[in-house]
Amino acid sequence: MISEELHVGRRVVDTGRGVRLNKSVTEEVLRIDEALMQQELEIEHVPMDAWVDGALPERRQEGETLVIPVLEEVLVLQKRVRLKEEIRITARVHRHTASEQVVLRDEHVSVERFAEEFAEKSEKKGARRSEQDPPPH
Repeated sequence: MISEELHVGRRVVDTGRGVRLNKSVTEEVLRIDEALMQQELEIEHVPMDAWVDGALPERRQEGETLVIPVLEEVLVLQKRVRLKEEIRITARVHRHTASEQVVLRDEHVSVERFAEEFAEKSEKKGARRSEQDPPPH
């Protein structure tokens, strides 16, 4: 009796092909103009020198100004509360434009492939062919 046998295997074959990657970076300087806001507090001490009878004054808002009463107890024949001063805090917003230069980078990569036939010739001549060159005949 005759029988055939099949043996299947794998092996690595060097095709002589290769690639070259060329990377280039370009930079672009841009000017950015952006409106910015800055808040500033204006603090004013207003002398009041007024006697307080009844309920004590509490802090309050008058438009954009926060008013904080400062009280002082004064010893007289009787104890009384005198409004010594008010601290007035006003928030002001100023707008201005800030200008700054920024750098943007853009990378480009080109790929060159080498054919098997050309790889054999390039070993002899020391030259390489890019994808733009016509294939050798």
